[in-house]
Amino acid sequence: MLTVNAYAAPSATGDLVPTTIERRDVGPHDVLIEIKFAGICHSDIHTVRGDWGPQSYPLAPGHEIAGIVTEVGSAVTKHAVGDRVGVGCMVNSCGECVNCQAGEEQYCLKGNTGTYGAVDRDGTITQGGYSTHVVVTEDFVVRIPEGIELDVAAPLLCAGITTYSPLKHWNAGPGKKVAVVGLGGLGHMAVKIAHAMGAEVTVLSQSLKKQEDGLKLGADHYYATSDENTFSELAGSFDLIINTVSASIDISSYLQLLRLDGTMVNVGAPAEPLPVNAFALIGGRRSFAGSMIGGIRQTQEMLDFCAEHHLGAEIEVIPAEKINEAYERVLASDVRYRFVIDTATLS
Repeated sequence: MLTVNAYAAPSATGDLVPTTIERRDVGPHDVLIEIKFAGICHSDIHTVRGDWGPQSYPLAPGHEIAGIVTEVGSAVTKHAVGDRVGVGCMVNSCGECVNCQAGEEQYCLKGNTGTYGAVDRDGTITQGGYSTHVVVTEDFVVRIPEGIELDVAAPLLCAGITTYSPLKHWNAGPGKKVAVVGLGGLGHMAVKIAHAMGAEVTVLSQSLKKQEDGLKLGADHYYATSDENTFSELAGSFDLIINTVSASIDISSYLQLLRLDGTMVNVGAPAEPLPVNAFALIGGRRSFAGSMIGGIRQTQEMLDFCAEHHLGAEIEVIPAEKINEAYERVLASDVRYRFVIDTATLS
């Protein structure tokens, strides 16, 4: 076993604190990664605070991991020492079900193994990227292309793929009008990626305070949802709406913004249910859908796409000692647009 430095939550109510965690020995198909940067996702906060259910503590979160391979197992063929690599929201799956066989491991019928807070194959609880090293089976490690710095690449392993996947699935591109609800960690990547795909992009945010940012990131239009005229002015406008916020909003009002056969996709995950008026769906043959991250193959595709289009997350790099402060700032929407931990500060 390898003992490494980490930051972990001791309980659902306590601040994250410095600690050490154990990593398994490198097996034949494993890769040991020296983590350089780890993004802070809103999901980390929901998870460690028990919003999505009880957890085992202490728990080191983090599923936006970028680093360097320092050791590989005897049977590893996909990665080599010195490679620039990333790990996202999952570190294993059954590999046998129809979804895994189709490259959709995130929808494994037996449940994928989350990067933290999940039961690993050896029966231990997985620990995430707020640490100096991680051991992951080679099939769940992706290559970070040259041209993307590791710090701006880290958030792509969640925020990037979480938005790329539905944009690709619902065919965002030239001639399509895409709206992004919320301009935060997920939303700013949705804007960048949809723009790079060639879609006409509109940001729907509570206020206009981030309008200048949104337009610089690639949005063509920007509207405040606090203005009641927005919903009447934009009625029937969009082919696709990506809802990135992790709070309850009036879904039925947003559905009215869709064209005939339009789809609204939820990628934000609020703890409470989202009620939908059936008539908001029936009236325009509209769809209300959900989407997770992508599979490993699509995650690599996303990274290659971002490298080709020179896309990375907008980040604020912080030392580990500021993680708890960063959590409060995330909850206050006081970050533009992703906190990234410099894991060298854990040593």
